[in-house]
Amino acid sequence: MRFDTRLVHVGQQPVPGTGDVVPPIHLSTTYDRTAQDPPRYFYVRGEQPNREALEECLAALEDARHATVYTSGQAAATTALSLVPPGRLVLASDDVYGGTHQLLAAAAERGVTVRQVDLADPAERDRALGECGPELAMVWLETPTNPLLKVADIAAVSDLAHRHGALVVVDNTLAGPVLQRPLAHGADVTLYSTTKSVAGHLDVLGGALVYQDEELHRRFLAYRTVAGNAPGGFDCYLTHRGLKTLSLRTARQVENTRAVVAALLAEPSVARVSYPGLPAHPQHAVAARQMTAPGALAAFEYRGDPAKLLDRVRLFTAAVSLGGVRSLIECPALMTHRPVPPEVRRRLGLTDRLIRISPGIEDPADLVEDLVTALRDGA
Repeated sequence: MRFDTRLVHVGQQPVPGTGDVVPPIHLSTTYDRTAQDPPRYFYVRGEQPNREALEECLAALEDARHATVYTSGQAAATTALSLVPPGRLVLASDDVYGGTHQLLAAAAERGVTVRQVDLADPAERDRALGECGPELAMVWLETPTNPLLKVADIAAVSDLAHRHGALVVVDNTLAGPVLQRPLAHGADVTLYSTTKSVAGHLDVLGGALVYQDEELHRRFLAYRTVAGNAPGGFDCYLTHRGLKTLSLRTARQVENTRAVVAALLAEPSVARVSYPGLPAHPQHAVAARQMTAPGALAAFEYRGDPAKLLDRVRLFTAAVSLGGVRSLIECPALMTHRPVPPEVRRRLGLTDRLIRISPGIEDPADLVEDLVTALRDGA
């Protein structure tokens, strides 16, 4: 069964007895054991039919044995980081989602050694991994990164990390499973904020981990049950519902992003555009090799006042998040990455004039007109 067919069919078998082609939403929090033969369900924090169907589909998209889903991407990330005991090292990308910066800081507070380097730069990557010893437990890779859109070579990082016996976790939220499948490039765990492109409609919170290893599966399930960060049936239903159109939405979003990027390159008020699809992007070749398309997110340096630009756009909504059917625009330094210390933002080059856009599925001509008009009004 090919990818697009899996999106529609895996975990969506017609229901015996009624023939429902869309499985019902299970809202019960507990289950009558005497009504089950054999007993499978006990309590919703541990087992839930809609959750299992979603996990089956997400695993199938990467030819994986397992997936576990969570109440948010942050909950999924917290679960992955729970594998690292105090005294061990996490080597992480320097440019990551703002919430990930905070999670890494929390891990450091409980005794985990955290080091962040530019894993998209081959020289820095090789030097950093070459300096690691047996203390290295995990490499945390975000690619493309949020919001600077650096692209790291997953296969190269995985090869070097595995020589140390370390796990490789790849936050694949920005690319999504249509454009990039980290497990195929050697990663051990793929992380998603399913809130973004996987669900795709800006109406349901969720996260997921996808992986092959049986021991990881046992540990992730046990941690989720104890921590209580399992999503309910309705959230899983909405996420699975959105997943069916992921390929269609992604194709349109990539098309729209290309159109908007082309327009941005021609605008005098735009100082620099970052998009992996541009030949001038430092990791353009890596993106072309490990991604099926360069993505549906772009960033640019605006010469004017970012706050005024966000106020002038009409079709781009000034809001955090990404990957949804509606186009979004934000200034990371003022919004998603505001909790990141100013000195860290300066070191990364994450300026107050950096704008991140996430084109949706609207008509590309309307999106270009909206953004260009707003840029020129403020010039």
